[in-house]
Order: sequence, then structure tokens, then C-alpha cells
Amino acid sequence: MLFARHIYPLLSDHLTRKQVTVLTGMRRTGKTTLVKQLMEESAIAQKHYFDLERIDNRQLFSEPNYENTVQALRQQGTDFTKRVLIVLDEIQLVPNLPSIIKYLYDTYDIKFVVTGSSAYYMKNLFSESLAGRKKIFEIYPLNFGEFLIFNGVAALSPNIEEAERFIRSEFERLKGYYDSYVNFGGFPEVVLADSMAEKQDLIIDILSSYINLDIRVLSDIKDPTNLYKLIKLLSVRIGTRLEVSKLTSLMGMARQTIENYLELLEKSYLIRTIPVLSSSPDREIVKAKKVYFLDNGIATMSGELSSGSRFENAVFNQLHHKGEVAYYQLKSGREIDFILNKEACFEVKETATEADLKNVQSLAKNLKIAQSYVIGRQPLKVFPGYIWAGFIT
Repeated sequence: MLFARHIYPLLSDHLTRKQVTVLTGMRRTGKTTLVKQLMEESAIAQKHYFDLERIDNRQLFSEPNYENTVQALRQQGTDFTKRVLIVLDEIQLVPNLPSIIKYLYDTYDIKFVVTGSSAYYMKNLFSESLAGRKKIFEIYPLNFGEFLIFNGVAALSPNIEEAERFIRSEFERLKGYYDSYVNFGGFPEVVLADSMAEKQDLIIDILSSYINLDIRVLSDIKDPTNLYKLIKLLSVRIGTRLEVSKLTSLMGMARQTIENYLELLEKSYLIRTIPVLSSSPDREIVKAKKVYFLDNGIATMSGELSSGSRFENAVFNQLHHKGEVAYYQLKSGREIDFILNKEACFEVKETATEADLKNVQSLAKNLKIAQSYVIGRQPLKVFPGYIWAGFIT
């Protein structure tokens, strides 16, 4: 069964354009499923899918003479006098592939749809060869609205203002699903797994594949032990300011190495750091970023997280699908957990109170932001400005 992803209409629209359609994101987030859906939808008669984890396909697109690749495709029946759709899955496995794509793109009437697992590769090495010839779409684990769709449950409106309207019967209907989302995250196969044990095994396998396969391809790290140790340290620092000097001390490694590791983890879609939004640099902490994991299941399996940390990480993942996320903090320690698109402020508390709302409203005035909310998990008392987290889809 095929499930609708919120990004699919954008991908479908781009399918008709000449530009290369690029899907990037962590492995097993559903990129292959999406490109196969696009292949089925495409009106182009000649369609080819190449899984570059297969050595024969890698060899085909590693030819130093690019016309040899063309000749091999002709022998497979491709008529290059007509339009062709070529889908290439996991292009980071073929180092020189962007140059080949550029040559074929410029020489023949080919629509390329490609996937890859590294933002660094896609936005840097890939950009050098295909400037102006591509559009990148980032694919993440499911947001909560998609999570509900995959579970066959009617999703709610994605509008934040709609989410503020608390409906007790909807809370009762959805709270079990939201608890599962907080605990196990949004990797599609994890969401579709039947048992808790199967979900846990899949998450462990995804993390292991990420470290032992993706990281080895994307970096020169031979022994991933220290990287895994860093991941565990980061998981227990979810929602806190990232202190590189502290990590350097705990890891017993050079600061530059830690910074390189952090960049690798972010560019390969395991973590995301968010900046502070500053209006008065003399009063706010202006440099330190906060760290979150891009999947709750991975975060939970990486360290001993408190219930509050799991919840805050889940809310981050719900909000970052809606735009740019930052935070705000005074030197006194008072803070706003999340600011979305510089337009709305959110305080995240499992059991939120009106006092929490007043606090975020007070701080929001410093930023001249009118919209302020508290996001809670246990709606013991509901009041204007309160949003139950499960209503954010």
C-alpha cells in the first residue's frame, strides 16, 4: 500500500520540469518509495531505475568516457532521440556521478530523479557540477500528520490556529498514537511495525546502518566508536545549549575533531542545531545553539532520555516541518523553547500552566512577536493559548 507524504505534491510538480529532481535525507526515510511513485506517475514512456548499491549499476555510471554509459543504455533499448526518465538511487556511492549527470543532462533529453543521503554532498560537491540544473528536496522521517496517515487514522488540519482549539474526544482518540510517535519516532517501517520489540529492533538496525554504512561512505572515519559515543552524549543534551568545550573534555578529543563530527552528524540528517534569535545582543546569549535529533526513535535508543526531553524533541520535529525554528534565551536563564518563522513563540511543558503562557508572552514582547502558545502533553487544564501537542500535524 502506498501512503501519501506531505511533500509529494511538490515532487510531482517538479517531475514535469527539466531540472534534476534531488531527494536527500537519512537512509530509510522513504526516498526510494517516493521516487518509485514518481516513476509510476511520469508520462515519460522510457523509464529506468538504477539502485547504486548494486555494483553493476555503479560500474555503468563510473565509465570515464560518458558516451560508453550512453552506449550501454542504448544496448538496453533506450532511444535517446526521445525523452528518457532516469532514476538514480543513492548517488553518493558513485563519486564522479554529478559530472556524468551534467553531461547527459546537457546532451540528451533526459529527466533525472536522484536520491542521496548527505546534505553536504548534495549542496557542495553536487552543486559544483549542477549549478542551476537541480532542485533539492529534503526527506525527513514522518511528521505526526503523516504518522497518522500511515496508521490509517484521519489527520487533523496542519494549521496552528486550528490546533489551539481543544477537543476532548479528539484527544482521547489520538493520545495513544501520539505516545507511540514520541517513543518510537517516524521512520516509515518503524511506524508500520506491529510490536514494540520489532520497532526497537528496526530503530537499532537503522542507527547501525547509518553509522556503519553511511558514515563510512561520507567520511574518512574508520572506527565509528567515538562517533557513537558522541551520539549518546548528544542524546542526553537534547534541548540544551551545545557546549563544544564540554564535549571535548568528555570525549578526550581535539575541539576541531568534535566540531567536524557535529557537522557530519548534522549534514547527514541525524541531528539538527537551532540558533538563538537575538534582538539585543548585550542581553542575550547570541552564539550557542541547541541540539535536537531528527527522529525520536533514534534519540530514545541512543541514550537515557527523560520523558520531558523525548517530548520536547518530538515537538521540535513537529515544528521544523513548518519552517525555520530558533530559540530565545536571556542570560538570566529565562527562555522561549521555540520560535517558528520569527512569527510565533512556543513554550513546551508536559503539564503546561497559565503561568508558563504568561512567561512566554512576556519574553515574546522583547522580540515584538504577537503569537504565543504553550504546547502540552497532559491537558489537565485547558486555557486560551494552550495547544495539545498531538494536534500539531
